[in-house]
Parts: sequence; structure tokens; C-alpha cells
Amino acid sequence: MRTKNKFIFLVGAVAIIAGTGCKKILDQEVQGSYTPGNFFTSDANALLATNAAYKSLSFNSGGSNAIWVLGDIASDDAIKGVNDGDQADFSAVDQFNILPTNSAVEAVWKNYYNGVFQCNVVLDGLAAGNTAVSEATAKSCIAQAKFLRAYYYFVLTTAYGKIPLHLRVETAIEAQSPAISQDSIFAQIEKDCTEAAADLPTPSATEFGRASKGAALALLAKTYLFHTSLTNHYQLAATTAQTVTTLGYNLTQRYYDNFSSATKNNTEVILTVNQLAGTLGLGNELNAWFAPRSIGGYGFFYPTQSLVDNFEKATGGEVDPRLDYSLARTGHNYFDVPFDPSWSTTGYITKKMVQPLSEVPTSIKNVGTVNYEPLRLADILLVQAEALNEGGHSGDALAPLNAVRKRARESYLYDNTLPGFGTVPVGLLPDITITDQAQLRDIIRRERRSELALEFHRFFDVIRYGETYANPALLPGAPNFNYTNNKFFPLPQSERDANPNLFR
Repeated sequence: MRTKNKFIFLVGAVAIIAGTGCKKILDQEVQGSYTPGNFFTSDANALLATNAAYKSLSFNSGGSNAIWVLGDIASDDAIKGVNDGDQADFSAVDQFNILPTNSAVEAVWKNYYNGVFQCNVVLDGLAAGNTAVSEATAKSCIAQAKFLRAYYYFVLTTAYGKIPLHLRVETAIEAQSPAISQDSIFAQIEKDCTEAAADLPTPSATEFGRASKGAALALLAKTYLFHTSLTNHYQLAATTAQTVTTLGYNLTQRYYDNFSSATKNNTEVILTVNQLAGTLGLGNELNAWFAPRSIGGYGFFYPTQSLVDNFEKATGGEVDPRLDYSLARTGHNYFDVPFDPSWSTTGYITKKMVQPLSEVPTSIKNVGTVNYEPLRLADILLVQAEALNEGGHSGDALAPLNAVRKRARESYLYDNTLPGFGTVPVGLLPDITITDQAQLRDIIRRERRSELALEFHRFFDVIRYGETYANPALLPGAPNFNYTNNKFFPLPQSERDANPNLFR
């Protein structure tokens, strides 16, 4: 039981920190019951508790962190592969036959609220009056915890809408609080991000995986974009995103560098989830969940034809290189083996979050080492472009939009594995010059879909765009979809059973 003055937490399989060449693993296990007074007694213990708060970002269990199901299986970008009876609840999300007992709905709720709880443990333990932890360490840990809590609440409210807000470690009775408006949740996220940004460091090449000022401001910009009832939210999103772009981030020359284990710590990363091989359960299990069954995977994530059709082509038919970086298709290898279209009912297999057998053999398929990037620069540039366009500054939206397109097309100049390497195909992803707001809106939305394909953002974007966009996007593949009923996932049955005040 969680009580106000007693809490239990485990720090054993947490690996955050790092550095490109030095990935420290804090593998000292802390088990048992502690009060803030007898645990937060040193800098080392404060850091252990803070590291534990990062755990809910990880994909070391593809079933526990099922945001990929809610973010993409529910969208028009992917379907749940294999037969409907295998992980049937994921198929139910695909078809919008979603009950409160759905395992994916339950898993995302539990995972991200566990993250909130771990953040509150840190914040309670380092409350004013704790003199056992140095001021510098306490300040850093508090800022990290506030950022992480904001991120977890962002995922929760975009997925479920009205949810309970917990800002401290509570007794079981205290935790029975009603769901409050999404506006109130967004306001708390904005507060946490603003306070965290003030105390977090600027991005560092030796701290990949740690929260930074850039991560806090990037999340703040995205929250402003989603917080549509907030006055001047487009202006706030645009100016905050612009600040992020001044912090030293740069788009990588090759788009695929963001999805390769060899180049995962790079100049574009704003927030990354370090997934490490070894014996501590820190590998990326999505490597197994997404790979085809014939080579040791589970085959639960198939890209759709609709997504493939979204990618632009050059005058001569050459395709946006992001298509083949994102998925495998007929006539193109699946990493280091020939692609077999029978692997997938859609004819496509995702390549993001997956690695070739030469890197991760079948015997350890569930221990991938590709990172997940919840926040990267291209995402924030497109946030900026959208906010500028919607705020009436369409001409200014072109620069961040075209920066993303330029990097995509110029992969041909930096990746010698692409056919025709060294020359950008004529007419491929040209700079956009249109300044008509409605036309530019469609272009930005299409660009965002291609750039962030299969990165678990799509469903939440589709819903944010509104019913007139969502219905033609989702109804062809999911005739049960109803915008009013399905814009948010149902609150899980476990929470309904535990919290009689949930719908008060």
C-alpha cells in the first residue's frame, strides 16, 4: 500500500545516464520500505530515486509500455499483425472495439502513472527542509522529476483526456480523486515544464538520456500546441519552439541516424530513452515485437498502404528516402536479409525500433539497443511550422518546414546505400513556397506524418486535427470509429474499481 509517509520503490534495472562512450548503469538494488527522512539522506540516494523515475520511459517490456498500440495501431499508420486471437486486445484497439478492461489501455495507464508516482517520491523526499542532500543535487533532481512528471502526464492526458492529478505521494484513500479537465492537466504540465527548464542544464553530449532545458522547452511547446483553449496557444507554441532551436540542436545529415544503434546519440536528439544490451533487462523489446516471425519476432506491427501512399515522389518516380528508412517493402531488403512480402498482411514491415540480425541475433531478439526518441528536433520544427501557420504567420512557417524537407531529400547526398547516391532526384521534396493557410496546413500535416512515421505520435495528431480530418483518415480501416466516443481511450477498469470518485 502507498501511504503518505511510507513508500516502496525499486532501483535495479534503471540505466539512464550516460554519455556516448560511457553508459553508467546504476545497478545497486534498493528494496524495502523507506520514509523520506530515512532514504533521502545523501546525494547518492537522491540520484538513485531520480533514476528510478526514468524507468517508465523504457521499452524493456513491449507489453507494459504499450504506447505504440495507442499511438499507431489505433491510427491509419499501422495495424496489429498476425491473427486477431494473438494479443486480441491490441486488435480490439485497431478496430475500436475497446473496453475499459483492454490490456493496452490498462498497461499505458499503469506504466505512466507509475512514472508519476516515482517523480512524486523524489519531489516529496527533497521537499524544503531536507538538508541531508546538497543544494545542487536537490535542485537537479527536482527539475528532472518535474520534467518527467510533465511528460508522463502529457502522454496520459492525450491518451485519456480527463484524468486524476496526483502531485504528491498519497494514501490509498487520498489517491481516490476525481478526473479533472484536460485544461487543468495541461496547465500543470506547463507549470512543471517551465519550472524544470529554469533549473535544467543546456543540452550536453555527455548526458544523453538525462532531462535537459531543451527537453523541458520542447515538451512545453508541444503542450501549448495541444492546449487549444489557451489564449494565444499558437503564439506560445511557436515562440517556445523557436527557443528550442537556439540551444544547439541540429538535424542529422541522414534521417536514419535517429533510428540506428550506431548513431543514436546525435545532434538531433532532445530526449532519448537509452536501451542497452546486457543482463539488467534494459534492452528494447520492441525489436522482437515488431520483427517478422520468420526471423524470431512476433510480427505485431504492420505499416499500412495509407502510410506508404503519404510519402512523396520525385519527377522520375524516386521516393522520399524516409519511406525505405521507415519500413521494408517488396524489392527492398529488410536490413541484411531479403524482404518477403508474405511476412505481413499489408505487404510492409516496420524498420524503426528494429535491428538487423547481424546486430541482434534471434537468440536475444528481445534485447535491442536502438533508442526511442520521444522528442527530437524535426518534431519541434514541425510544431513551430504548424503553430506559425495556424497563428496567421504562414510565410514564417516555411523556414522550419523546409528545413525538415531539405534534410530528408539530402539524405541522397550523405547515404551511399541509396540508389543514385550523390544526386538528389529532380523534383524530390522541393522547398514549399505556398503561403495560403489552408493549403499549407495540409502540407504540414502530410510532412509531419512522413517525418514521424511509426514513432507513436500519429493517433494523437489525427485526433488533434479534428473530426473532419479524423473520419476520412480512420474510418476506412476501422468502421467502428466514432470521433466523439473514441477521441480518448476509456479510463481503465482497474482505476474504476479502485477509485469510486473517478467520475464525480
